[in-house]
Amino acid sequence: MDIRSKQRTVVHALEDVKGHDIVVYNVAALSPIFERVVIASGDSTRQLKALADRVQEELKALGAKVYGVEGEAGAEWVLVDLGDIVVHIMHPAVRSYYNLEEIWGGKQVRIKSSVPAARARPAPRAPARRTRHR
Repeated sequence: MDIRSKQRTVVHALEDVKGHDIVVYNVAALSPIFERVVIASGDSTRQLKALADRVQEELKALGAKVYGVEGEAGAEWVLVDLGDIVVHIMHPAVRSYYNLEEIWGGKQVRIKSSVPAARARPAPRAPARRTRHR
């Protein structure tokens, strides 16, 4: 499985469980161990665990290996090690305190959506504006 499809799967798994403030960094030049860092936030310990579980389920379903998971017991910060991708799922306060974005401030990766139509969520539509003609 290539790194791009793997990272897309991670992001979609996080979005499925309402993870927010998701960022992906290309850190290949900063670390010889992994290529991507994904950082996401969740609002409760239960949600953090659900986010980590979903990432693992989706990647295992595609045949990718999960090398380890840390922090599920405390669930303020859960790390999922996928080998070439490391996923950090954190409470917003913990995320703000540790500021991993500054540490891993590599090149942020833009992800092109390739979600199948059945899984894609339609964008909310803005109400039509009425204009007055004088």
